Amino acid sequence: MSAEATSPGAPIRRRGRPRIDLRRLGRVALLGPVSRDRLPDAIGHVAEAHRAHHPDADLSILRRAYVLAESSHRGQMRKSGEPYITHPLAVTLILAQLGAETTTLTASLLHDTVEDTDVTLDQVREQFGKEVCYLVDGVTKLEKVDYGAAAEPETFRKMLVATGDDVRVMSIKLADRLHNMRTLGVMRPEKQARIAKVTRDVLIPLAERLGVQALKTELEDLVFAILHPEEYERTRALIDAASARPDASGAVRQDPLVAIAENVTTVLREAGIPAEVLIRPRHFVSVHRVGIKRGELRGTDFGRLLVLVGEDADCYAVLGELHTCFTPVISEFKDFIAAPKFNLYQSLHTAVVGEDGAVAEVLIRTHRMHKVAEAGVIALGNPYAADNGTGPQTAEPADGERADPTRPGWLSRLLAWQQSAPDPDTFWTTLRADLAQDREITVFRTDGGTLGLPAGASCVDAAYAQYGDEAHNCIGARVNGRLATLGTVLSDGDTVQLLLAEDAASGPSPDWLDHARTPAARIAITGWLDTHPEETRSPQGARPAETGPEQQAQGHSRPGPQAQQTAGTGPAAAASAVVDRPHAPVRLAGCCTPVPPDAVTGFLVRGGAVTVHRLECPAVARMRSVGRTPVGVSWGEATECRVTLVAESFGRPRLLADLTEAIATADAAIIAATVEPPSEQRVRHTYTLQLPDAAGLPALMRAMRDVPGVYDVSRAQHRAATV
Repeated sequence: MSAEATSPGAPIRRRGRPRIDLRRLGRVALLGPVSRDRLPDAIGHVAEAHRAHHPDADLSILRRAYVLAESSHRGQMRKSGEPYITHPLAVTLILAQLGAETTTLTASLLHDTVEDTDVTLDQVREQFGKEVCYLVDGVTKLEKVDYGAAAEPETFRKMLVATGDDVRVMSIKLADRLHNMRTLGVMRPEKQARIAKVTRDVLIPLAERLGVQALKTELEDLVFAILHPEEYERTRALIDAASARPDASGAVRQDPLVAIAENVTTVLREAGIPAEVLIRPRHFVSVHRVGIKRGELRGTDFGRLLVLVGEDADCYAVLGELHTCFTPVISEFKDFIAAPKFNLYQSLHTAVVGEDGAVAEVLIRTHRMHKVAEAGVIALGNPYAADNGTGPQTAEPADGERADPTRPGWLSRLLAWQQSAPDPDTFWTTLRADLAQDREITVFRTDGGTLGLPAGASCVDAAYAQYGDEAHNCIGARVNGRLATLGTVLSDGDTVQLLLAEDAASGPSPDWLDHARTPAARIAITGWLDTHPEETRSPQGARPAETGPEQQAQGHSRPGPQAQQTAGTGPAAAASAVVDRPHAPVRLAGCCTPVPPDAVTGFLVRGGAVTVHRLECPAVARMRSVGRTPVGVSWGEATECRVTLVAESFGRPRLLADLTEAIATADAAIIAATVEPPSEQRVRHTYTLQLPDAAGLPALMRAMRDVPGVYDVSRAQHRAATV
């Protein structure tokens, strides 16, 4: 996957993404030339790719696996008209190119034999051992005749459970789906769309979480072409036009990244840092996303510079030279070497400005980091062998529980909550919602342990992650030593202490569902509420997740029947929300603080009340993903309202005083406020405000934006912690 470092001063080489591309390999390339006298040496391509990563690997087991696969699939044809054996060969070649070890390749050759032929798992175990048998069983689909409509979700559940014990199961599945997506054109359009959606919602997030970027990026492009053909063709045209890029005279202009790459090479050569500088084109989806983000693509937006070095220290040496000799874009700097991503990814990210003002993004990593960045867990070889993939991998696993270094926190959490979701539909919808959360944070416990949670998780999620069902008795939390509500959203690096009540008879409030991001928390809360439908949620028995000083002082008084037309996030909030459910108590969600004339919707919670959310609130998508039916909501006469605003600004003296003065001038009262520590000379202020009239919100936001140093004011998606 990675190339050897060149000596200083080596010329710039432009090459495509260093990832696997078998789309041009047809039947002859996979099977070899057809001969009447003997079988083609089809396994030769796999053996050559495998030896490139594992020179001492024993190839005899691969040849035996191929003979069994070819003989068992003989006579079977794919819908494309090719012999079926071309599929397991292509899947195995993908994995071999990524550096998979021998056991994975053996199982890959056999991955469809048990499902589609007369070969049994007992035969596989007898001829190739328990480990290969386990991998083949892990990727074998469940029969529709036995499971009906639940076959697909239950098959994925089976694969995920198997992946928890051996991550190589999912590696084979991802390569299998990639080859199927490449050849999906022979399917009916409706089936193409169905398979593409499952790939988008489940397989691509799994590839991202396992760090297999080489597979993930190509899967994204293939899904993009099927589900969004017009945008795909438009993006293709932009890329084709950029590759030609003629100037006013009609002559082809040089790629602006080439000039910057040459300057980078010169700088590193003069600094004596051996490095290889490559131009790494973006894939289709990446170009599409950049276009949406920036509105208009620049010449340097079609690729990034990749600098490969030998040692970790060289990465920081390269970064120092770039930031010294070029103008850096500080906001683009990220250090994923000191703090790797949860999917094993390590790299330094930065951006520099060229002589003509063009901005180029730069990735800096070692050759080893680059291999892991492309192949993820596949690059780790066999995690259950003592040599970790450096030699032949045919040994059977030892008895007892395996210690799998590739089982990350997100996978452990997924395996834990799936046990509480026996219903296939609940599992399927929850799995998609869980995988849609594409970033992870780490919070610290006061006992020295850590919790891995998805970004946006609250203290409610932390409680269930740490205590399981005991979290039903949680009454509050301390975040970084300060008392906080259970609805407080946690940030990466926070220290959280969960406070449990000694009264085991207490239980969670329905309000907690508004703040639960993780499936484990949502399933546990919903399960408790379903088993206690008769209980009246009194202020003592139901501890609201959002409780500020004002509500505490007034005893959390519940709205009576007269509140059906007027509701708010606190006693003083009186924005009128009318719901399509007569006599139902109504309240405005604290996570998004809706105010007129926001587009809103509502959801029925335990006790018959309706919680009103803004349509763009993340809680709405989560409610719908778990099958909650929305309730129609409209605004009545608008009076007082409460709203949370976030002000982004550059740090300067008297900034806080000027902002609070602007708020006071607009007749708004500050209910709660937080000011985060400055980062890169930027400061984030979060205010929960009480307005006498919702119509005054736009003017208030304009007044805050007019404060010198403030460059953006926006509505928050969750309530700030009080100070």
